Amino acid sequence: MNNEKQTIKIASADPSALGLFGLAMVTLVASSQKLGITTGLSFVIPWAVFLGAFAQLFACINDSKHENTFGTTAFGGYAFFWMAVATSWLFKMGVFGKQLAVVDDKQLAFAFLGYLIFSVFMTIGAMETHKVLFVIFVLIDFLFIGLTLSTFGIAEHATHQLAAYSELGIAIFSFYGSAASVLNKHFGRVFLPVGKPFGIFKK
Repeated sequence: MNNEKQTIKIASADPSALGLFGLAMVTLVASSQKLGITTGLSFVIPWAVFLGAFAQLFACINDSKHENTFGTTAFGGYAFFWMAVATSWLFKMGVFGKQLAVVDDKQLAFAFLGYLIFSVFMTIGAMETHKVLFVIFVLIDFLFIGLTLSTFGIAEHATHQLAAYSELGIAIFSFYGSAASVLNKHFGRVFLPVGKPFGIFKK
């Protein structure tokens, strides 16, 4: 009787390109509203759900197959953020009825504060991935600083602008990171450089 064990490894593509593309799209659309270029949230919500949430959730699930704890946590954490924030907008817009439309924005501010804490320690992890991802996370930190303070009503105009421009920056760098992930793999060489890890915490 043969008791030998066989390990089968299923190869799958790096999902980070799609995850970063989803992040780029939703932050581009959302930042246009924050900057006052567009108005309302009705056309932000579909992009929040399908690109911000589902695209990053897809990346999260597939990163877990690569045993990538950092990627799984990052993409999963922000996927659920976009699901929650889109639902919050729907509540506020009265989609679920007038009674549920009566909201306390400070509850959302505490949620933003929680995500700021999450983003800070994920930024430390991003230092040992590559520099483009690190820049994205730094901008995410500033986005949540702006969202937290403005939603609490602290220097509301200035902190809202901080959130808006940070979100636009996230979109720009995420498009670049997504393009680099696709093209570097596709061409088998560094077509778009992303910068080496800092090498501070992990040699």
